[in-house]
Amino acid sequence: MTGDQVIKTKEELEFAVFCIESLALALHKSPPEVYQLLNRQSSILTDYIVPSYDVLHTQGREYIVNDILEVMRERGIKA
Repeated sequence: MTGDQVIKTKEELEFAVFCIESLALALHKSPPEVYQLLNRQSSILTDYIVPSYDVLHTQGREYIVNDILEVMRERGIKA
């Protein structure tokens, strides 16, 4: 996986929105707040979620949320 990937397809965009909205529900935050965590305070959106689309989008919501939360913890992102 290469870092800083941009969203290239409609499916990747929809998946990124799905991830942001799902995390927002899990964290009891607004989607804009979660976007800030994933894209402004870290680069998780562009260097983990987008490059991992092929694998992650085949998983269920709970798995995806837990996986991204683990990446956030590993990178010291406080939610």
